[in-house]
Order: sequence, then C-alpha cells, then structure tokens
Amino acid sequence: MADRIVLMLTHGPEDPERATIPLSTAVAAQASEVEVLLGFQSNAVSLLKNGTIDHVFAPGFPPLKQLFDVYREAGGKFLACAPCVQSRSLNQEDLIPGTQIVSGATFVKEFTASSHVLVY
Repeated sequence: MADRIVLMLTHGPEDPERATIPLSTAVAAQASEVEVLLGFQSNAVSLLKNGTIDHVFAPGFPPLKQLFDVYREAGGKFLACAPCVQSRSLNQEDLIPGTQIVSGATFVKEFTASSHVLVY
C-alpha cells in the first residue's frame, strides 16, 4: 500500500494547539510526498465554518489559516462529518470552499484505503 494517511480532527477553535497540530502534520506529510486527507468530526467541524480559522492561533505554530491554505493548495481535501455539521446547524454554504460533507461510511472507506489513521 502506498503511503497515504488520514488525520482526523476532533478539536475546534476552543483548543488551538490540538486544532493546529494535525494541520501542521498534514503540511509536513505533503512536503514529504505522502498523500494526506483531513477528516473533521465533533467540534472540529467548527474550524470549517467560514472565517473561523482566521482567528485560531497556537503559540509556536504558523497561523491556522496559513496551514489550511498550504494544505489546500497542495491538493488537500476537507471531509466533514454530516451529523456533526447538522448538530451545529451548519450547511454547505457556511463552510470553507472545498469542504465535502460526508457520512461515516465515507470515513470508513478512507480509513481502509490508507496506510495510517491518526486521531487528534
């Protein structure tokens, strides 16, 4: 199996460090020519709300928006848990461009197609 990782985020803007570490890891993976996919569950879907990442900063790390932009420019995708999005009364128009709202089955498919899955 080729190197492909899925990073699942479960922390949102209330915990800037735990929200930023997986983005930093994703960018490092891309720079190492490892395919990476980001999944957002629980309060991490709040990071995908338009404008939220502009205000998330963790000491010692680049701004979260910068990491999101680098990840996306390198072909990165954002998958958001459908029930998590719905429970926060969000819809597709509320989310940053390129976000896909997906079911648990989609996450399982991505997990089984990857060499590693990490949850933050």
